[in-house]
Amino acid sequence: MRKRSTRTFLLNKKTAYTFALLFLAAAVFAGTAAGTIQVPFHQIGAILAHHIIGTEAMIDTSIDNIVWEIRFPRVVLAGLIGASLAIAGAAFQGLLRNPLADPYTLGVSSGASVGAVLVLFFHVSIPFLGRFTLPVVSVTTAVLTIFCVLLFAQAIERSMKLETIILTGIIFSSFLGSFISLMIALTGEELRQIINWLLGSVSMRGWPYVQLMLPFFVGGSLLLLYLAPELNAMSFGEEKAKHLGVNVQRKKMMVLIAGSVLTGAAVAVSGTIGFVGLVVPHFIRILIGPDHRHLLPLSMIAGGGFLIIADLAARTVISPTELPIGVITSLIGAPVFALILINRKRKGGVA
Repeated sequence: MRKRSTRTFLLNKKTAYTFALLFLAAAVFAGTAAGTIQVPFHQIGAILAHHIIGTEAMIDTSIDNIVWEIRFPRVVLAGLIGASLAIAGAAFQGLLRNPLADPYTLGVSSGASVGAVLVLFFHVSIPFLGRFTLPVVSVTTAVLTIFCVLLFAQAIERSMKLETIILTGIIFSSFLGSFISLMIALTGEELRQIINWLLGSVSMRGWPYVQLMLPFFVGGSLLLLYLAPELNAMSFGEEKAKHLGVNVQRKKMMVLIAGSVLTGAAVAVSGTIGFVGLVVPHFIRILIGPDHRHLLPLSMIAGGGFLIIADLAARTVISPTELPIGVITSLIGAPVFALILINRKRKGGVA
């Protein structure tokens, strides 16, 4: 009988947190500094200190507006979206015990996209929401989608095994994707707007979108961090988790809903952005191991920094033209993920 080798990970936990936080800080400053007008780091620090903690500083009004009203909220929003997708991806991969799982596996992204395309196609505007009709409807349809997936999976198999949930999510994702394609085929002048939204962007989204995203991010991420020990147990299988005293059905539902709320909120304010929830958790797991007590927060930090850098590339690579951020994440994520799969294959499939 072959003995299983002990895996030595590249970084200890303290070093991993240090590198992740430094990476996030560097991404925030780089994303805020770069643009048509370059802003030195010390001015960014002075502006942020002035607005956040109220320190006095001699700051040019135009530079202050560029940093505080345009670039910094965009960077914050990109960070929140990246963090949401990464922590949701890490949770789904642990729950489903599937390295290919990500926030889009269960059809949540397609559900949110359907809501957005409906708003754009029919020019829907709810009076008391105004311009926030699009993100609010997208979040609502995302949450409704996960409930439909769970109800359908329960109708097929009352125990709601993970394989059944995955297959149900794929079915819903395919159906909703076809519905989106139908609306795009029928649309006219709105075609460019719909396509641009589906490709993903955080352009022209200021503090109001950050305020919209923040409650969903805080609630969803805190719930997943709270469930980290249960995710550790469930990653070894449902039966073992039950023997350890975990209420599997309840915790499974909580993880799915929390991850779906995070994904739905991210898709609502930015459109479809792929590979963040797939690649980032993989990379962090290689570095520090599968313990969700550290995997989840580190994925969240690294995911935020990754999407900020991706957004920076999207708006500077062929400036002044801006690329969709979803294109950048795919160009980066697909080769990286291919390398991860090749590496796993060479090592015998051990994650």
